[in-house]
Amino acid sequence: MAIEEVVLGGGCFWCLEAIFQETRGVLDVQSGYSGGALDNPDYHSVCSGASGHAEVVKLRFDNELITLRELLEIFFTMHDPTTLNRQGNDVGTQYRSVVYYCQASQLAQVQAVMAAMAGVWDAPLVTEVKALENWYPAEAHHQNYFRRHAEQGYCAIVIAPKVAKFRQIFAARSKV
Repeated sequence: MAIEEVVLGGGCFWCLEAIFQETRGVLDVQSGYSGGALDNPDYHSVCSGASGHAEVVKLRFDNELITLRELLEIFFTMHDPTTLNRQGNDVGTQYRSVVYYCQASQLAQVQAVMAAMAGVWDAPLVTEVKALENWYPAEAHHQNYFRRHAEQGYCAIVIAPKVAKFRQIFAARSKV
């Protein structure tokens, strides 16, 4: 087993968490905050935009079961990497598209996938790519959110269709 980590942001962390929890080879998904200046941010400070952090998920994965390239292909398919600081109705820097790589060797892989995915979209990718400098776990009530609240409005209207899309497009990668 060869364990790696990567931190991804593409809108609300609940959406990415729900998708990657269903991805074969992903061992752990944790929602959190990265990329800002405030130490130990909370949801309120992140949503205000004052902390500079993005809502992100930290993925621990076995790269013998799923590669970083495959995870990034899922990531760039499941959110719109061409909209600056926005995913659907979620607007603000906390919803930016971002990849925080955890090992220097991951940078070339991120750049290669972005170059390949650029041809898929009609507009330029605005995804920020940086080495991970900080990461803070989100509050406990934000973890496993979709699994615990699938019937809640946001989950039913926004997250469930994304999970269904993931299952359809990436059926071979889905645990379900």
